Amino acid sequence: MMNFFSGLKPFVLLMACLVASHVSAQEPKWEQLFNGKNLQNWTPKVRSFEVGENYRNTFRVNDGLLQVRYDDYDEFKEYFGHLFYNESFSHYLLAVEYRFVGEQVPQGPAWAFRNSGIMIHGQDPEDMRVEQAFPVSIEVQLLGGNGQDERPTANVCTPGTKYKKNGKIIEAHCTKSSSATFHGDQWVRVEVLVLGDSVVRHFVNGEEVLYYESPQTDDGQLLSQGTISLQAESHPIDFRKVEIVDFSPYKDNQSKLQQLATQLISEKRIPN
Repeated sequence: MMNFFSGLKPFVLLMACLVASHVSAQEPKWEQLFNGKNLQNWTPKVRSFEVGENYRNTFRVNDGLLQVRYDDYDEFKEYFGHLFYNESFSHYLLAVEYRFVGEQVPQGPAWAFRNSGIMIHGQDPEDMRVEQAFPVSIEVQLLGGNGQDERPTANVCTPGTKYKKNGKIIEAHCTKSSSATFHGDQWVRVEVLVLGDSVVRHFVNGEEVLYYESPQTDDGQLLSQGTISLQAESHPIDFRKVEIVDFSPYKDNQSKLQQLATQLISEKRIPN
């Protein structure tokens, strides 16, 4: 009898390992949207130009960084740009690590000083008009400090959209977060938890700074999914990470979705 059960032990251990491996394989993991080498899987749309035209090499990759630059510009005529990832998402945790660098391009508007953004639940760039400045989307606004004033980051702005906060529809174009101000060229990590058309939460260096619900278009159509794009608004900026955890396989299992989301956002990730 002892020999029989002793013989079972390796089999039981093997099965336990296989089960654990299967469960682990099913858990969502961070996926890199930016590969650190080139703009593969990304499409630019710059105001006044056709989709796919990277005017004056606005978006580029150098030294492993996704950069927005204006050194090839002769002049800036509100050539606001967006770099779209070639896939739409609905339920996810998105993260970028960014820093503002250098000087704003001459003729850039004053409001765009050290100003960029992550556009979520956005429209397809193919649906944008040539002269359209911004995609219909929810903007997670990225701001850098000017060395003096308070300028929180990870705010929310609403080009063609609105949302609910505390049960009320908010139609103000921009609403400030509770984040600190980041002066200089330090790296900042912003994470955005997006759960379809229900909840959006912003985090800066591991701290929650903004919460709202029911993202929707100006005419009241709830936004349950859409594109993700990075903004070029006239100030140079570097992105060293653009990564995502895709929760869409769990969108019909609310308890599992909440468990995974809660676990991930509890892990404070602070850039070095």
